[in-house]
Amino acid sequence: MKVIQAQPAHVELVVPLFDQYRQFYQQPSDMAEARRFLGERLSQGQSVIFLALADNGAAVGFTQLYPSFSSTSMKRLWILNDLYVAPEQRNRGVARTLMERVRQLAVETQAEGLTLETATDNWAAQALYESLGYKRDEAFYRYNLIPAPVAPKKK
Repeated sequence: MKVIQAQPAHVELVVPLFDQYRQFYQQPSDMAEARRFLGERLSQGQSVIFLALADNGAAVGFTQLYPSFSSTSMKRLWILNDLYVAPEQRNRGVARTLMERVRQLAVETQAEGLTLETATDNWAAQALYESLGYKRDEAFYRYNLIPAPVAPKKK
C-alpha cells in the first residue's frame, strides 16, 4: 500500500470512497455531487486529501483535511474532517497509515496541531485516535448553529 496526496486528476479514485463515507453517516448516495464537491475542494486548494492505494492501484481509504488557524498560537491548524477505509480493507493498518501521513503534514507545515471529532459511539475510531496520541478535549464545549434561511426583504 502507498499513500498519495490527491490532486484534481485523482477525483475519480476518491469519489466512490467519499460516497460510501457519506452513506456511513446516513446521507444519500450522490456520486455526481461528490465528484463536484471534491473536484472543487482540490482544484481550489481548499482541502488536502490523502489517498491509500493498494498494490494493484485500487483506492482503499482516504482522509480529508481542511486548513484553519489558531489565533492564540498564531499558527496553522488542520481539521481532520474525514477518514474512511473500505470495509473489506479494515484492520489492515490503512487508517493508521493515513493518520501517520496526516501527522507528517502537520509537521511539514509547522502546524499548531490537528483537530478532529468523531461520533460518541464510534469506539473503533476513538481507540485508533487515542493509540496515536490524540487526547479527548475536556476543557472546551463545542457548539453548533445551523442558521435558518433569511427571508427576502419585502420592497
